[in-house]
Amino acid sequence: MSIFKILQFNMQFGQSWDDADPDHAPVNLELTISEILSHDADVVMLQEVEHALPGGVQLHPPPNYTRLSAALKGYHSHFSYPKADPRELPFGIGLAIFSKTPLRDAFRYDLPSSPIMFEFQGEKRTPTDRLLIGAKTTLAGRELQLLNTHLLAYFMLKSSSESHIEQRQLVVELLRRSDGPTLLSGDFNVSKYDSLVRQFAETGYQTVQTKEATWRRHPYVLDHIFYSRHLHPVRYTVKHTNASDHHILVAEFEFLD
Repeated sequence: MSIFKILQFNMQFGQSWDDADPDHAPVNLELTISEILSHDADVVMLQEVEHALPGGVQLHPPPNYTRLSAALKGYHSHFSYPKADPRELPFGIGLAIFSKTPLRDAFRYDLPSSPIMFEFQGEKRTPTDRLLIGAKTTLAGRELQLLNTHLLAYFMLKSSSESHIEQRQLVVELLRRSDGPTLLSGDFNVSKYDSLVRQFAETGYQTVQTKEATWRRHPYVLDHIFYSRHLHPVRYTVKHTNASDHHILVAEFEFLD
């Protein structure tokens, strides 16, 4: 039976990692591209593809996605920004799916954020909405639904997604609509992952790993690849990298009969 490989990576718009000064580390998109290509994955799921600009400006075409598309020769892709919003903070935005096999039925789905107040650079703010994107492809003669998301980091706002569970519930609703082989990848931004894993397990989805941290700033398992009952994980690895403040999660799957 054919085995296929999925790569999950919050690429932090190509900003590399510097232990001494991570917030001012240089952008090195070539390192990002090199890391991605080195794994030769069948499907690549990326978050924080672009760097948010002041006032919520969104460049078209998106520059990092354009460079990635040129470098990942032979891959088909789908990209989307979140809904444009002048409140956007200067971090990473935008999701992308790259696949060696053609993508079809691509879509985007807004995930509204709760109007929780927080302070950023001395100003009171409320968070912008998040996003989920999806597309279908055919691997080893089987149709596969691909979903990619990046949820709000409520723990960074001194709150919790357990108290503001709306985004997670919207994702669960989408999972319930998919009755065939499905993979959900992304940065779920849940520092205490037990409730997230339990919630998705109740919907029939398991995550490939919860033992090794995927974020450099704190030892949290923020990144996951959830899979439906139609799939069996053969192996996985958390690849440490200096190409982002997140590590790369790679998993290999096979279809169950």
